[in-house]
Amino acid sequence: MSQIRHFLDLWRLEGSDLRAILDDAKARKAARLGWPKGRPDADRPADGRTLAMIFEKHSTRTRFSFDAAMRQLGGDVIISNAAEMQLGRGEPIEDTARVLSRMVDAIMIRANYHEDVERLALSATVPVINGLSDKGHPCQILADLMTFEEHRGRVEGKTLAWIGDGNNVCASFIHAAPKLGFRLNIASPAVYHPDLVDLARAQEQQGQVMTTRDPREAVRGADCVITDTWVSMGDTDHDERLDALEPYQVDEKLMELANPDACFLHCLPAHRGEEVTDEVIDGPRSLIWDEAENRIHAQKSILAWCFGHIG
Repeated sequence: MSQIRHFLDLWRLEGSDLRAILDDAKARKAARLGWPKGRPDADRPADGRTLAMIFEKHSTRTRFSFDAAMRQLGGDVIISNAAEMQLGRGEPIEDTARVLSRMVDAIMIRANYHEDVERLALSATVPVINGLSDKGHPCQILADLMTFEEHRGRVEGKTLAWIGDGNNVCASFIHAAPKLGFRLNIASPAVYHPDLVDLARAQEQQGQVMTTRDPREAVRGADCVITDTWVSMGDTDHDERLDALEPYQVDEKLMELANPDACFLHCLPAHRGEEVTDEVIDGPRSLIWDEAENRIHAQKSILAWCFGHIG
């Protein structure tokens, strides 16, 4: 039996696999230009396959994009939140993995804890996809990089600036940097700095990742400026976060320090007036709507890779 292709963290994958997924996503998007959104792709690589989607956290983009992605690949989906499952009543996640592996062809989970994603994958006999955890958001990053490349060319050799909380999305950018050859500048307050293990691993992999407390230093010469909400689901230190992160707001003045053609990305939902101003998020440099749409196309290629149709 061939090895199961789980999609858990970007640092686990080869750069060639990530490049193949990105290129396939762009090709699939171009091939269906002008098509109805419900029409399956010509090759239907998920024909006859079913994806289980488990949600421990609320979701808009992840839920709709994975559902649309699987349908466009010619497959089907079963969606449940954890509270509706025996998982929400204490069933071990290993038992859930074994049962679902008998019923579906892949599992996507949007989880509270990354440990649960890994435990699910260890016991599953079908691919498991990390739709989000407290340690990473790999699907989002591939959509972000796809969006950047659509508008600014290949990301290799470019500089991306992350401003704000060193959270799970930031972690997946750190994972991707050495794999795809871009420079990542991270500006965050000391109390909300990126994970030190992620930074050390990137350094071991010859990644160009720089950290600073000064957002102006991070964005100078950047080809893309990225931020995220300061208070994520599950955070209990709301007021402390707002106080610490206030100097990290992305506004027009900060964007002016980046390259003249630098773009702006935000995975959404955004708290306008906190991490980003209306002038930036609604401005001509913002690519957030393409970024949101590209969750569908990136995840189609992630699924195709998991099913062995890529690489």
